[in-house]
Amino acid sequence: MTLPSVDTVKIATIGLGYVGLPLALRLSDCFQVTGFDVDLARLAELQSGIDRTGECSSQALAASRLELTSDPERIAGFDIYIVTVPTPVAASKEPDLRAVMSACAIVGQAMAKGAVVVFESTVYPGVTESLCGPALEKASGLVCGTDFYLGYSPERINPGDKVHTIDKITKVVAGQTAAVSELLVAVYGRLTNGNVFLAKDIKTAEAAKVIENAQRDVNIAFINEVAMIFNQMGIQTQDVLETAATKWNFLNFKPGLVGGHCIGVDPYYLAYAATQLGHNPEVILAGRKINDDMAGFLARQIDRQIQNLSCISKPTRVLALGLTFKENVPDLRNSKAADFIMSLQKMDHQVDIHDPLADAGEARALYGFDLLTGLDDAVAYDSVIAVVPHAPYLSFDSDRLRKILKPGGLVADMKGIWRHITMPAGYVRWEL
Repeated sequence: MTLPSVDTVKIATIGLGYVGLPLALRLSDCFQVTGFDVDLARLAELQSGIDRTGECSSQALAASRLELTSDPERIAGFDIYIVTVPTPVAASKEPDLRAVMSACAIVGQAMAKGAVVVFESTVYPGVTESLCGPALEKASGLVCGTDFYLGYSPERINPGDKVHTIDKITKVVAGQTAAVSELLVAVYGRLTNGNVFLAKDIKTAEAAKVIENAQRDVNIAFINEVAMIFNQMGIQTQDVLETAATKWNFLNFKPGLVGGHCIGVDPYYLAYAATQLGHNPEVILAGRKINDDMAGFLARQIDRQIQNLSCISKPTRVLALGLTFKENVPDLRNSKAADFIMSLQKMDHQVDIHDPLADAGEARALYGFDLLTGLDDAVAYDSVIAVVPHAPYLSFDSDRLRKILKPGGLVADMKGIWRHITMPAGYVRWEL
């Protein structure tokens, strides 16, 4: 079957979140593109020029030729469908592929013969061909590899990163056939000025994606574990890392909370695939356990410091700065900052939470937290904790901290952002 020409392809992107929206906007600069999403509220926001993820500006949305829809009929008969839906894990830590399967049902009913369906969602090796292909066949009545074709191009969106944007990275692609691969190289090459790497096959591309984040997870777990050790030794981990980083080949990972929808999730996909083959993935799961346990460890350390304060009153009042899963992004999904705060609450601390980027309604819906609207009227707290190093918190000085702390209170700095601030005598400092 003849595939469409790259010059005339019609593309539909399925999912308009952190991955799908930037991809769809960039594709629309070069092709006829329709962005599809089942979230009507999300579509309404985008149509009014608002991207709650902060990845795309109002100006970019207004200038774009991208069409938006929640109607499957408006993506019927397109040439290429690119699936960018989330792939979280269930409570059991096993892959939750419901969004991918739902996308397959929608695409399968919309596509015609000759379509190419590309998956960007992170999965374990084999999902695209063994699960998605049959799901598309069932929904469409077409035959995979004959009537339609599969492709895979792992997403490499780093939320909040304005340097490694989709047009400035190497895009990996793989197709079910040589002709499909050639088409995908041409399509994605338009976005990246030809900076495309053709993987050997779809499974290889799937595997490459899942180990990218698993590798980071294991490396951070090592640093988190040594931070636990150094904490018992009375050594500042940030000082150790600063010293070790003078060696040319030292990998300068930082300790802290590891959540979100990528690093905190993808290792479980690889571990699941391994266990299905009868292999016990010791290193991968050990690293994930350390990082999953980090919120509790940090809460216990800070609780111990608070209990030793001379100014302590009951109930203790604590201010946690930051709730999102990483700095300078509004994404609250799988936030280990939330786990940390819940741990403090279980230790009978009254915790107020401030985050300049998080959506208050989403914080309440996901975690039951009510966010402070500002810090101007903040009371005197027993402790102020830098949980997520958002840019506004980096500018805090000793005067700013003293205004929201009781005399003799605790300044707890989980990411070392206030290392070089000198506090007046009597205040207690704790750093990871």
